[in-house]
Amino acid sequence: MYRNILIPTDGSPDSRAAIASGVALAKSVGAKVTGFFAAPAATPLVYRGLIPVGYMTPEQHAALIEKSAQQILDVVASTANAAGVPCKCIHVTDDFPADAMLAVAKKEGCDLIYMASHDRQGRSGLLIGGETQKVLSHSEIPVLVYR
Repeated sequence: MYRNILIPTDGSPDSRAAIASGVALAKSVGAKVTGFFAAPAATPLVYRGLIPVGYMTPEQHAALIEKSAQQILDVVASTANAAGVPCKCIHVTDDFPADAMLAVAKKEGCDLIYMASHDRQGRSGLLIGGETQKVLSHSEIPVLVYR
């Protein structure tokens, strides 16, 4: 059925739930998983959400992004490891997460994208988040949206 399932994450509770479910699916069909995280490029201005909270050199910001990416992807790796599912984790720096996700899925030979749906407007259950919608619209492989 599936051999390599891409599981993108942003570290949110929704993504953590999708990780657990995606790894369970991978285990049930004998697939491996590829964890994925995309971060924006390092800049001197540091944001928390949409609010600028400070300044740092691009090198310091890049180190912070690297540390955050590792922590976020460790959730995928540890969940897969606990289930006995082979896992590879990839993080990229890209201002367009959906495009980066599709490129990694293609490069890694993924045959399913298993991702959480994020509604950033607060109408949970009614809408699918923007990045999820972009992936659904442009993916050449199946996309399973976890809600």
